[in-house]
Amino acid sequence: MREKYPNEKELEVLDLFYNRFYDLFDEIINDNFKKEDAQLRLFKLKEAFSIYKELLSYDPIKWVIEGMKNGGRPPLEGVIADDLFSFIRNLLSHFPVFKTWDEVFINKDLATWSKTGQIDRFLNKSIQFNEEGKGEVKYRIFDNKKKKMSYFTIKFPDKYDSQNIYLKDIVSEETGMKFCMILMKKILDTQIELEQ
Repeated sequence: MREKYPNEKELEVLDLFYNRFYDLFDEIINDNFKKEDAQLRLFKLKEAFSIYKELLSYDPIKWVIEGMKNGGRPPLEGVIADDLFSFIRNLLSHFPVFKTWDEVFINKDLATWSKTGQIDRFLNKSIQFNEEGKGEVKYRIFDNKKKKMSYFTIKFPDKYDSQNIYLKDIVSEETGMKFCMILMKKILDTQIELEQ
C-alpha cells in the first residue's frame, strides 16, 4: 500500500475533475437550472455523472464507498452512490441518443445488444432488491434557504425485460438530481481538506 495520497500525477487530475464538478454542482442545484433548456440540462448532468464516475476509480474514494456499502446508513446509500450513479453515467454515455432526462430509457434488448455489461448487471441487481423488499428508497432534502423539505423516491426497476425502463421512473430529474449531486459532493468532499 502506498503511504501518501494523492501523488503528483493524481493531484493534477483531481484538481481538474474537482474544479469542473464543483462548477457543475453550483449550476445544477441552483433553482434556475430547471429553467435551462432540457437538452442543456441533460448534457450538464451527463458531464457531472461522468466526472464522478471517473473519480470513483481513485482508491481513497473507493474506500469511502466500500465503507458505505458495509454497514453504512441509510441502507443502500452505498449502492446508490456507486452502482446507481455508475448505471446512470453508463446509460447516458453508451446511449447518447436522447435529448432530455425524461426521454432516457433502457430495456433488456438495448442493454445486451452487443454484450452484457454494467448496465445489464445493475438492472439484474435491481430486480433482486425488489425481491428482497428493498426496491424503493425514500429521501428528503431540506433547503435551508427556503426552509422547505422536498421528498422524492429512488425506485429500482422491478421488471427487466423487453419493456422500456425510463430513467425518470428510477429517479426524477429535478429533486432527484439535487439529491444525486449533493450525495456525490458529500463523497467527493471526503478527500478535501477545508481551510479553517
